[in-house]
Amino acid sequence: MSIKYQIVPVTPLEQNCTILWCEETRKAAIVDPGGEVPRIVAAIEQLGVTPEKILLTHGHIDHAGGAAELAERLGVPIEGPQREDAFLLDGLPAQARAYGFSGVRAVTPDRWLEDGDTVTVGNATLKVFHCPGHTPGHVVFFDEPGRILLSGDVLFQGSIGRTDFPRGDFDTLIASIHLKLWPLGNDVAFISGHGPMSTIGHERRYNPFCAG
Repeated sequence: MSIKYQIVPVTPLEQNCTILWCEETRKAAIVDPGGEVPRIVAAIEQLGVTPEKILLTHGHIDHAGGAAELAERLGVPIEGPQREDAFLLDGLPAQARAYGFSGVRAVTPDRWLEDGDTVTVGNATLKVFHCPGHTPGHVVFFDEPGRILLSGDVLFQGSIGRTDFPRGDFDTLIASIHLKLWPLGNDVAFISGHGPMSTIGHERRYNPFCAG
């Protein structure tokens, strides 16, 4: 099934919330609603798609801060990340205070995800890969037929995720990139958590942090 997407940058941190939808059914998933929920809802309504779930790559405030409010507003479940990020999701109100955000609630996903799981969006199926390093429970979502990856804060154009946050680890992140992302193929385009899209092939060749 063909997956379509629209990126909706949210919060002062310009986090790429992504609306994914199955072209056949018009059913949608909202990936990483970090905040500005009314803006996300307006984008959903403009697209004319039907939300059926929220997907989280990890538990940082700019990716998960709006998840509880949006799930309640839309009446949909939350899937992901991997359960090692539970401490971050439980601590979202404290993260919000640290960054000056308001109205943020803790999140308990309806489904924790593990490496090798799949998630559905309408009639489409995305593969789940556990890619720790930026956070211990970080996952990414891969639309294999469409050759599109949602990499969260694992990999960016010309950069990688920070590893100086609690339970971040540089060596683990590099291993995740080399072992989980590079094998997907150089032709794969990815939507990262911040900034412009890129391809696996470009980053594999030119990214100064993880090329090779």
